[in-house]
Amino acid sequence: MMKLATLCYLKDGDKTLMLHRVKKQGDMHLGKWNGLGGKLENGETPEACAAREVLEESGLTVANPNLKGFITFPNFDGANDWYVFVYRYDEFEGQLIDSPEGNLEWISNERLSELPLWEGDRIFMEWLDQPAIFSAVFKYESGRLLDWSVTWY
Repeated sequence: MMKLATLCYLKDGDKTLMLHRVKKQGDMHLGKWNGLGGKLENGETPEACAAREVLEESGLTVANPNLKGFITFPNFDGANDWYVFVYRYDEFEGQLIDSPEGNLEWISNERLSELPLWEGDRIFMEWLDQPAIFSAVFKYESGRLLDWSVTWY
């Protein structure tokens, strides 16, 4: 089965807003740090999903989405292929909320690689500053990265 989702990175100078997924039992991301985002709803555009998910998870309202790329995660959760639209936001407003998904924190960009991230996130998060758009495939099995590839546009 195919799942469509968004993944959003909010940047404020030399910091990135990250979500430490520690609040939901059974969360496949439990203990990991992620960007914000989630599944598209029926009839929803990726941009609308990204804005909705950021608002729901952080309380922030985003503006001027910057599409950075697409990632395919074949059989990521053991049952579904995930297709993810990756966005970067440099414009947002509002106050951070107590997120239902986990703990939000502005992390200095030089410390991002020290966090417990998915292995592939360490790779593609460096691409968020590139002017080109990427299309990547990250193959995981039992939570371990097996292989990846990228095409740039």
